[in-house]
Amino acid sequence: MMKTSPLGLLRQSRLQGAAWAVVAAITMCGIQASFAQSNYAAPLRPPATPLVVHDPYFSVWSMNDKLTDGPTRHWTGAVQPMNGLVRVDGKSYRFLGDANRNAPALDELSHEVTPTRTIVTLGNAQIEIKLTFLTPAFPEDLKVMARPVTYLTWDVKSLDGVSHDVTLYFDVEGSIATNTEGEPVTWSRAHIDGIDLLRVGSQKQSMLELWGDNVRINWGYFYLGVPEGQGKVAMAAGNTADRSSFAEAGTLPATDDLGQPRMPQSRYPRPPALEVAFPLGKVGATPVSRHVMLAYNDGFSIEYMEKKLRPYWRTEFNSLAAMLEAANHQYEELGKRAVAYDAELEHDLDQVGGKEYTAVSVLAFRQAIAAHKLVEDDGVPFFMPKENFSNGSISTVDVIYPSAPMFLFLNPKLVEAQMEPVLRYAESGRWKFPFAPHDLGVYPLANGQLYGGGEVSEENQMPVEESGDMLLLVAAMEHAEHNTDYAAKHWAVLTKWAEYLMAKGFDPENQLCTDDFAGHLAHNTNLSIKAIEALAAYAQLASDRGETATADKYLTAAKQMAEKWVKMAGDGDHYRLAFDKAGTWSQKYNLVWDNILGFHLFPKSVAEEETKFYLAHLNEYGLPLDNRAKYTKLDWTIWTATLAPTQADFETIVHPVYKFLNETKDRVPMTDWYDTVTAKQIGFQARSVVGGVYIKMLAEPDMWHKWVKRADSVQ
Repeated sequence: MMKTSPLGLLRQSRLQGAAWAVVAAITMCGIQASFAQSNYAAPLRPPATPLVVHDPYFSVWSMNDKLTDGPTRHWTGAVQPMNGLVRVDGKSYRFLGDANRNAPALDELSHEVTPTRTIVTLGNAQIEIKLTFLTPAFPEDLKVMARPVTYLTWDVKSLDGVSHDVTLYFDVEGSIATNTEGEPVTWSRAHIDGIDLLRVGSQKQSMLELWGDNVRINWGYFYLGVPEGQGKVAMAAGNTADRSSFAEAGTLPATDDLGQPRMPQSRYPRPPALEVAFPLGKVGATPVSRHVMLAYNDGFSIEYMEKKLRPYWRTEFNSLAAMLEAANHQYEELGKRAVAYDAELEHDLDQVGGKEYTAVSVLAFRQAIAAHKLVEDDGVPFFMPKENFSNGSISTVDVIYPSAPMFLFLNPKLVEAQMEPVLRYAESGRWKFPFAPHDLGVYPLANGQLYGGGEVSEENQMPVEESGDMLLLVAAMEHAEHNTDYAAKHWAVLTKWAEYLMAKGFDPENQLCTDDFAGHLAHNTNLSIKAIEALAAYAQLASDRGETATADKYLTAAKQMAEKWVKMAGDGDHYRLAFDKAGTWSQKYNLVWDNILGFHLFPKSVAEEETKFYLAHLNEYGLPLDNRAKYTKLDWTIWTATLAPTQADFETIVHPVYKFLNETKDRVPMTDWYDTVTAKQIGFQARSVVGGVYIKMLAEPDMWHKWVKRADSVQ
């Protein structure tokens, strides 16, 4: 887990009396003890904190140090406000968002991020409020992971030994269901078994018409659900006047006019908000809890080859009501399961990679999942990523490849679900080239590749990159599951790509690789490694199928290429960026598969020499991608660190990445492309590729086997 520093507890200017100072000091001791128990030398301050994070459209973050320092935002940065106020003995305070700044903010006491939860504790001299955003996105359980539901829970208690009259207020502004500010919306009430609902969505409902990168959803409906059995509650749809009214008087309007705006739509500065208020009565030292459900129903999520696909949760439930009712009944069960899941995963990450690696991996967890949409095609899961802020492509192969380690580790079925739509497209007859495609379109329309030359030209394709990616991923999935069925189903196209790499892979022509922002490069040694490892992967697949002659042919070729590579790429104390460029260097992250998949094509000295060279070229915030620039890729850096022959060297390379996340001034969901000297974001954010940091876990066979076995037992 990750926690921000609680030092603000003892800032006397913000305390409200000596009694609060004593309480704060006691709380501080407890939090410090918590840090010690979790073995963190220093807490990681997330550059952005995940709150309601599900998919590329339903994704709300706090992008400030504290929840009350600014509005909550969509991962793109667009404002999608969630606001929280609490009335204590007639005085209002903010606990979420920066609306109603006339109400002072509660002090933030702790700020904790685990794989499935964000837990923030706030307070003053009188009360403490613990907010828990729970998103039970367990990769081992596709049906639960696919539900677009986050639970927000409040636990409120008195701190000063006196009971206080407390009322909670929370709202979500209607912009959560629109692409741009000012889009007209409609809203309504509903009631299902055990839950009262408020709903908001755009008037136009342009389902699957909008596509691109810096866009948000403007179809479907957002739901604020209040489960019954929580005492008195007020619910309404209104505007900023309602929020101000609550701050001043502690009440919501007795009636509202849902369905009819209170003023002309054009006069609303933003779409109206869905509001809920919980009068808690007298609150003492025993915590009082309330919770709501935040959900989104998009109807159809993806268009794949002109066919509209529904979200995967529809394989279990035939309606949103049925899904929400099940989610409501399982609230306590899923909460307990999340606590246990988080503890086990964090423990194992720490055992393998150390404390700072654990912090980076935990922050990557929900982001990697939420950059995908899990949909179904006649019951078959498709796990389709959006290439966030790097042109918006859907199911980009060289984005699937770096993200895959997290899913290979936690549930290889998700890697199969990533690859299946790509392989079907490649086998459909529309894809004419002898190498693998780059993408399936631009999110959410997966109707055929648009990047580079699309389906027409080879000029700006990534032939070695994508072909190597797909072969390695199929082999890694088979390695994890000990099952040859998937490769057998797609053997013809896998063979075609292996033949292409046999002919073109060792010394790549002038072409792009996954780091396409660096431009075309001929004779790329790291890309050559990928081709060599992919040929060994194909040989392994052939051997598992009993095709001994084919396996021997490709494995022999891979071994010969590896020997040749060492001689051609050598440059004294390291290995070159390109075969023909002396005095250059680059991260050789593709070499990581040599050990993970047991190929052992390259001498151990290659990784040892490279690691020694990397350690001498670390900047304050990381290892540059290569000698051409000071920027790096966060995901590749962890892959490269995994090559290190010792744990100490691994942690040395990881530390600047941790330091970058902790100190960067760019407050966005984890970027994977940044400057290693200034800690400035170069581009990209909220991308799935951060799942690649789990590559270290694949290098520990026993740990990998444990988590794959765990996933098998759940499914």
